[in-house]
Amino acid sequence: MIQETRLQRIEKRLAQRRKPKAVLEYADPLFFARHTLKFQADLWQERVLSWEGDRLLLNCCRQSGKSTTAAIRGLHQALFFPRSLVLLVSPTLRQSSELFRKVTDFLSLLPIRPELVEDNRLSLQLKNGSRVVSLPSKEANVRGFSGAALIIEDEASRVSDDLYLAMRPMLAVNQGKLLLMSTPWGKRGHFFEAWQNGGESWERIKVTAADCPRISATFLTEEKRSMPALWFAAEYNCEFTETEDSVFRFDDVRTAMSSDIKPLFPITPDHDALRMGVASIIVR
Repeated sequence: MIQETRLQRIEKRLAQRRKPKAVLEYADPLFFARHTLKFQADLWQERVLSWEGDRLLLNCCRQSGKSTTAAIRGLHQALFFPRSLVLLVSPTLRQSSELFRKVTDFLSLLPIRPELVEDNRLSLQLKNGSRVVSLPSKEANVRGFSGAALIIEDEASRVSDDLYLAMRPMLAVNQGKLLLMSTPWGKRGHFFEAWQNGGESWERIKVTAADCPRISATFLTEEKRSMPALWFAAEYNCEFTETEDSVFRFDDVRTAMSSDIKPLFPITPDHDALRMGVASIIVR
């Protein structure tokens, strides 16, 4: 992506100042966060709030503020784009409800609170028809939703692949956006596959503990002494480490595979595995 020059950034800011505040709130989630919610964003959070693509991966350390930032994006979508469906997904319903609570906390900060048609512990509906819904972590329980404008998947490295695959078709009709955010949890699962092999359709943002001004060097030194090196590398340095139960390293297995060698047994592609971009071998 081509970086903006300093002159281009100045010209963009001058152009924005000439627009009414209501127009800026509608068009710019970052302006909405700064001026309406009084949210002071880090540089990486500004990137997330200014994101205009369809697929975004946030590889962030613990306590970096990723859930807070995603909650602002979800609220902005619901407020300014009528009849939007915003889905919040996590490994457990409790975690989804925590993300939903962040959305409602920001909603309470609005100078003029919009009228709610529905308001309960797990979902809300605005008068403009938009809904924000926190979902359970079971694949069988999410298939009833369709036409999602934005899906936010929190702790994506620990969300099951079945649930992730069940959600993706919900974006088809409305060309909705998909935001996956997580701390790494080994070289496995759809979050790792998207980060490693997802291609150019995904925008990627990595935020280590060193990038977060709210996490001190003193705290990180203590944490590094208190936990295994692989755990610290994943939690705070956002590294996809080897899974603890692996017999062989992931990179060694990938290097050993070759399409030039004729297989000993017939190969049948497994449909579910291919959807994840992984070939499995079924011996007959």
